[in-house]
Amino acid sequence: MTVLGMTAVIAAAVLIGTILQRVSGTGVGLVVAPVLSILLGPAFGVLVTNMTTFVSGCLIMIAVWSQVSWRHFWLIMPAAVIGAIPGAWLVGQLSAGWLSIIVGAIVVFALLVTVTLPRLPHLPGRGAGLVAGALGGFFNAASGVAAPVMVIYSRLSRWDQRSFAATLQPIFMTMGAVSVLAKLLLGSVDLNGHEGPSLGWLFPVIVMTVVLGILVGTQLSKRVSIPAARRLAMTLAGLGGAGAIIRGTLEVLA
Repeated sequence: MTVLGMTAVIAAAVLIGTILQRVSGTGVGLVVAPVLSILLGPAFGVLVTNMTTFVSGCLIMIAVWSQVSWRHFWLIMPAAVIGAIPGAWLVGQLSAGWLSIIVGAIVVFALLVTVTLPRLPHLPGRGAGLVAGALGGFFNAASGVAAPVMVIYSRLSRWDQRSFAATLQPIFMTMGAVSVLAKLLLGSVDLNGHEGPSLGWLFPVIVMTVVLGILVGTQLSKRVSIPAARRLAMTLAGLGGAGAIIRGTLEVLA
């Protein structure tokens, strides 16, 4: 695939993920991480996914600011920062094939757990939030996907959906920034040795696509239900996760 073709596919994934995130609160990491891992390689692909979640979380947060629960944010984020460090370290230790398998497996497993879980017990204390933050930070740095962990925590804590969806935006924004910084400081990702378009070309495209996705998603949020948007995000993520596992397996066996 040409660089222009890869950029078009990446922009399409970012657009769909941003629209779904604007409607339901999640979508960017779920949809974008597997696609970028396949196109750009897992290490660089997840790094770009982290950058995308930073941009989308920052911009969507502006639109839902009044609904953000900062109490939940400050409970989750310190643990997420700690969890991101081993996740970033792991990225630098694994070969591309195994990392691709792990990224795909985390996506698929997290989706299966989210979909098949029965009604969970109510855990109102701080402990569940701290664990969710640490696991979310780890998974976000390692695979670009933290949403399923946050969804499970929202069920355990009986978090109101509207406030939960809004608060995810600063959470994803901060997780994305921390993951990028941790990987760059640890030298986990080679910025020059990846496949496809350069970061200098990709980042402006991602920012413009996220803005477009927010505008479209804002209009669709008036017509599309949150469950429908979430089902579509999970379906696309499942397909992408399976593709990442297949790619990684072929590389390991080659």
